[in-house]
Parts: sequence; structure tokens; C-alpha cells
Amino acid sequence: MSNLKKLAGQTAIYGLSSILGRSINFLMIFVYTSFLNKEVVGSFTGIYALIGFLNIIFTYGMETSFFRFSTGKNLDPEKVYNNTQSLLITTTVILGTCVFLAAPWLAEILDYPGKSYLFRWTALILSFDAILAIPFAKLRLTNRAFAFAGAKIINVLLNVFFNLLLIVWIPVMIGKGILPDYFLGYQLDWGVEYILLANLIANGLIIPYVWWKAGFFSFSLDKEILQPMWKYAIPLLFMGLAGVTNELVSRLSFEYLLPEDFYPGLNTREAAGIFGTSIKLAILMNLVIQAFKYAAEPFFFGKAADKNSPQLYAMVMHAFIIFCSTLMIVISVNLDLVAYLFPKKDGYETAFFIVPTLLMGYLLLGIYFNLSIWFKITDQTRYSFWITLIGAIASLIVVFSLVPVMGYLGGALSTLICYLLMSGLCYYFGQKYYPIPYQTGKGVLYLLFAFGLSYAGFYLELDSQILSFLAKNSLVLLFISLVFFLEKDQISGFLKRKPLR
Repeated sequence: MSNLKKLAGQTAIYGLSSILGRSINFLMIFVYTSFLNKEVVGSFTGIYALIGFLNIIFTYGMETSFFRFSTGKNLDPEKVYNNTQSLLITTTVILGTCVFLAAPWLAEILDYPGKSYLFRWTALILSFDAILAIPFAKLRLTNRAFAFAGAKIINVLLNVFFNLLLIVWIPVMIGKGILPDYFLGYQLDWGVEYILLANLIANGLIIPYVWWKAGFFSFSLDKEILQPMWKYAIPLLFMGLAGVTNELVSRLSFEYLLPEDFYPGLNTREAAGIFGTSIKLAILMNLVIQAFKYAAEPFFFGKAADKNSPQLYAMVMHAFIIFCSTLMIVISVNLDLVAYLFPKKDGYETAFFIVPTLLMGYLLLGIYFNLSIWFKITDQTRYSFWITLIGAIASLIVVFSLVPVMGYLGGALSTLICYLLMSGLCYYFGQKYYPIPYQTGKGVLYLLFAFGLSYAGFYLELDSQILSFLAKNSLVLLFISLVFFLEKDQISGFLKRKPLR
């Protein structure tokens, strides 16, 4: 139990910056939906789905490989850091140049004619993110939580500042005559351009700070160190792509697969903007998963040699399912309150019914992350390729078959089905090659019950808003009551346990 407390504490520390940062970015949705039109929000959704996809390719699993080879291979961690960072910088220059040169082609095929500069900025954003990945990982590995959190928060605050400056403050001041028209070349007709530009400036400014906190490196490309790291990491590239396959396939392709006039009064890019906004609401689940991942990855590798590690991993999974299932219900039953924050005339709330499905999908992604520890610590990362490939194929089939006939729900189901299939496969092979005593029956019960309560609460409406709120949130208490009933022995044992001195 002390290990769970330790992991929970690490999740709180390492995840604080992620939760705070993502929460602030989450609030930017309301800025975008208030000051930008739905078509611009749709463009933002599509381009950032592409960035998420390419970001995985730019880092190609080397972050996890860095943890593995710094903790369990009897290597000098500083040499591993120098070589990993040197390799990533080298490959980032190559990949970044390729995307930069391909910008006109990307602009053409993604229907942004004459805006190749958007994808040149995208190349720079991707490059900055990639060269920061290993320094951030080193801060986590060395338990420099405050430095990690400080850098993340500074980056987010810079991003928000430049977003507000470019999207809100400057146009308002121009409109009031405080600033002259086209102040410093300001383009009033730009929208997604300023979202990207704010991100680019913020990421560029944070690089010296992060490198200083993590410690500067000496350039080194040692084949004896990098070759096994590369072999370990490449399959993880495909595992990483699983996390963004749906983001790219469902978000980026949504506007192209949706028939014209499917939603009356909306063109396909506007509908994609509404779809993307609902995904952003479900990202609250991803905040918890990201916070958990920051703490759990070095924690799992650090406990790999412990003979009791399978039991520990099972306990972590069980606690994760209970917490995230509760969170899913809380978010789902209170979506009607979130609707008040969106402009009513733009109809963003019309797609809120898919949020519980998306939340369940992302919860399954978190379960997959827990399950995947078996092939990471046994160096059998090749399994991630096949599991991811099957998940990606399933996602493609669902998106291309269901979006044209089901619209928003078809896109959401691709997330749910993909991660459900991947979790099932990872569980099957994991139990075969590295058995972990998961409480599978209870876990499945909690997931199904929580999913049912989420939709029951979403659709529950009473005449009084106060009564409706109380009735909806009573479902959260119902779920918690079930957990206390089924876990009473464990809870009793935990409460009776004497504190460690």
C-alpha cells in the first residue's frame, strides 16, 4: 500500500503541471469559440491532430527507451542522456527539414491553398517539442519535480499570453482605435495562424530554460549504446502512433468523410470544429492519464526487479480503474453545466452526447498504458507493433464506415473500439507471457457500470435545475457506494494499517 501512496504522490507532483497546463489550455476553447468562427476551430482541430501524429514520429519511442536504459541496463545514465539527446537532435533536423520542404504539398492536399507557411510553422513546433522530450524525461528520472513542473507551467503561460495577445487584445484595441490598422503587420483575417504562432513562440522561448534545468549535454553518438536503444524504441513508435491514430483519422478526416449538409446549416469544416470541441471536453480524462504516465513510467521501471512487482502492478491498475471510472461519471453527468460556457448560437452542445463515449475510449487508452508494462520490462516491444496495427486498422474501418452515416458518433466510436481492441489484445498476450494478477472481474464491472451511469446522468433531466443537478450527481455517489461495498475489506485493512515511521 505504501507503494500506491508513493505513486499517488508522484502522480500529484509530476501531474500538477500537466493538469494545470492542460486545464488552462482547456479554457482556451472558450476563447476560440467566442472570438473565432467554427471553420477556424475546425482548422485548429485538423492541424493539431496532424501535429500530434507527427510528434510521435519525431520522438519514435526514445523517451521510454531512455528510461529503460538509464535504469535497468547497468549503463551510465549521463552517457545514455548524451547519446539519446544527440540522436534526437540529429533526426529532428532531418525530419523537420522534410516537413518544412513539404509544406506546399501539405497545404494543397489538406485544403489550405496558399497557406504553406502554416506547415512551415508546424515543422518548427514539432522540432522544438522533439528536442525538449529527453530533457523533460531526465527531470522526471532524477525526481526534479519542481523544475519539471515549473518549465511546463511557464511554457503554458507563455502560450496563453501570446494567444490572448494575438487573438483577443490586439484586435480589440485595433477595433477601438487604440492601435492603428495592421499594427506591426497584424492580419485581422487570420485565426488558426495566430494559434500556431503563439505555440511556436512559447516553445522556442522555453528551450534554453529546460536545457539549463536538465543539464547541458555533450554531443555523442555511440553505436554500442544507441543500437540496442533504437531496437527497443522503434516498436514503441508504433505503440505511440496508437494514441494518435484516432486523433488523426477521426479529427483530420472527419470533414472529408462527412457528407455535405449532413448537419443542416453547417459545412463539413464547421462540423469538424464542433466535433473537435467535444473531443477537447473529453480531454479531461487524458489529463489524468498524462499525469499518471509522468509518474508511473519511471516508477514501473524502478520496480521491475522486485519479485512482488506483478502484485504491485495489479494494485495500481485496480486503483486507476476506480478513480478514472468515477471521473468519467462526474464529467458526463455535468456536461449540461459546461454547455453554458459555449455560444448558444453556434450549436457546440449538439455534439456533447458523444463525450461519455470518448471518455470511455480514453479510459481504455489509460488501461492499455498500464497493461503495456509487460512488454516494456521484458524487452518484447515488438508486440506493440502488432497490437497497434490491429487497432489502427479497426479505427480506419470504423471511421470510414460510420462517420458518413452516423456523423459525430461514428468518429467517437472509432476511439472506443480501437482502444477496447488494443486493451483486450494486450491483456491476452500479457497474461500469457508475463502474468499479472489483475482483478479483471471487478474491473470490467466498474467500467460497464460507470459507462451506463454516465449516459443515464447525461440524459437525465428534471423540471428543476437544482433537482436535476442533485439527481445527476447522486449517480456518482451510487458508484462510489458500490466501490466501498466491494472493496470494504481492502479499505478496512488500509485504515487499520499503522503509519510508517
